Amino acid sequence: MPELPEVEVVRRGVDRWATGRAIAGVDVLYPRSVRRSPGGAGAIRSALVGDCFRCASRRGKYLWLPLADGDDRALVVHLGMSGQVLMQPVESDDEKHLRVRVRFDDDDREMRFVDQRTFGGVYIDDVLDGVPSTIAHIARDPLDPQFDRAATIRAIRRKDTEIKRVLLDQSVISGIGNIYADEALWRSKVNGRRSTGSLPASKVGEVLDHATVVMREALAQGGTSFDSLYVNVNGESGYFERSLDAYGREGEPCRRCGAPIRREAFMNRSSYRCPRCQRSPRAPRT
Repeated sequence: MPELPEVEVVRRGVDRWATGRAIAGVDVLYPRSVRRSPGGAGAIRSALVGDCFRCASRRGKYLWLPLADGDDRALVVHLGMSGQVLMQPVESDDEKHLRVRVRFDDDDREMRFVDQRTFGGVYIDDVLDGVPSTIAHIARDPLDPQFDRAATIRAIRRKDTEIKRVLLDQSVISGIGNIYADEALWRSKVNGRRSTGSLPASKVGEVLDHATVVMREALAQGGTSFDSLYVNVNGESGYFERSLDAYGREGEPCRRCGAPIRREAFMNRSSYRCPRCQRSPRAPRT
């Protein structure tokens, strides 16, 4: 699933190519992709046609495009596992998994939502206090100018559960997924199963700081692409995969100590760590 850097790359591309352009039409080719929108395809057309997007905004892994006709509605885009937002020339062939198309009056590039696995989608939502109502529960992310580092450290330690589990909890801190959680924990020399209650505030802060840095590094390289499903609005892959220190490197030597990177099951997904640098927490005495 795309994480913060990948969604931010898409946001920047959409902001560049789609904002301020009058919307001429909306084609919904697959109803499931608009299932979250009350009224379905007809409601989306009614909301968008004749209006324009004011900007492209993001919180964590969610992207939304506020409409210029007032500040109370937006088109929300959730990429899910395989969603893509492409800005394509109108004459280019349709993609195999094209689900929704937004056409503009100027007949320049059109916006296409492509989704192979159909876990993502687009929908119209009310905007409350600057954020769509359906994502109001999502916490600010480390790249947000209003991110409160100290408050987030306190919230993480109050959870008193596994540190990686909290990093993936979008209601506590958003944008961090499996890839960047593993990278931040590797850089911090912390095992993801360590209890946040056993970690001093300074160590939790170190993990957060490493997460921030690694996501900024990934953003500078266009994000992380393990397959063709994540691309930017021009259809180009990111190349941060080459810089990963832990995630996806099972059996390869740790770049710090040389021990083979280990893959383990965690929350129904794969987790990667160095068994020497990130030792398992001791079992409590009975």
